[in-house]
Amino acid sequence: MINCRTSIEHWAMTEPFEIAREVITDLPVLMLSLADEQGHAGRAEAAGVDYDGETPHSMAGQIAGVLDQLHDDMSGADLMRLLPAGGARNALDCALWDLRAKQTGVPAWRQAGLAGLKPVITAYTIGLGDEATTRRKLRAARQYPLLKLTVDAQRHVDIVRMARQEHPQARLMVDANQAWSRTLLLALLPELAALGVELVEQPLPRGQDAELDGLVSPIPLAADESCTDSNSLVHLAGRYQYITIKLDKCGGLTEALAMADAAEQRGLGLMVGNMCGTSLAMAPAFLVAQRCRYVDLDGPLLQQLDRATPMQFHDGLIEPPTAALWG
Repeated sequence: MINCRTSIEHWAMTEPFEIAREVITDLPVLMLSLADEQGHAGRAEAAGVDYDGETPHSMAGQIAGVLDQLHDDMSGADLMRLLPAGGARNALDCALWDLRAKQTGVPAWRQAGLAGLKPVITAYTIGLGDEATTRRKLRAARQYPLLKLTVDAQRHVDIVRMARQEHPQARLMVDANQAWSRTLLLALLPELAALGVELVEQPLPRGQDAELDGLVSPIPLAADESCTDSNSLVHLAGRYQYITIKLDKCGGLTEALAMADAAEQRGLGLMVGNMCGTSLAMAPAFLVAQRCRYVDLDGPLLQQLDRATPMQFHDGLIEPPTAALWG
């Protein structure tokens, strides 16, 4: 029989982290452990999808509602039938991957069909702020080769210009977090392209993706909030060039890997992202990162503390997680 335990943790950010819809100072996460009768244990962490109303308490409640259906032979496919996409299923699924690795001695990456794990470059995110704060953050991030600039409907091209001045060699992505309209997007694209922006993430509010029909963008567009799980892909192909896979959104590593397959079949490029969190949240996403053109797994870099056996970051390069952490 599988024993499941949950708890709620809080992780403080290094400083207030502002995006178009909110300011984060403290990140609450659900911590979950699955253990078998032989003493093997698998762990996972989920922040959930806050803009859908998920909280650690609500996720814990979802999990409590299915505890009597967990069994020794539980698979990721079973979990997908048991719970909808979201943070609760993510926590259970990733803990199950870790548990199976501990039980069998076969690492999660091998069970996922990967040939191995290689270090990857992650984007480093610059949150919104006034000009002095933004410039300070950009100067402090000069060791990172890839920056993701958070923007909104008022602060956008000016932030990209600052980035070019303070970190001329950086590769740049822009994340609007649903804050733009089609009109504003069309107005900004030429200058963003001239400034060398490589990718624009979620320019329009989710649900308004049809407004991208017929738009020929000089910069690839990536669907984040509009991209949930595999079921959402049919509405994205032809409107976006990339999708952002987040395990909290799609409901775990099992669905994330299936989603990557389905997206590539539709001609969509891959990016993996995060909802902040510690190295324990980044570790399973690191397996998805092996297949991605763009990687955004900088959550631990934005927080004051991390796990006892954290992932190692070297100027934007992430090393594979150790088995002591996950998988």
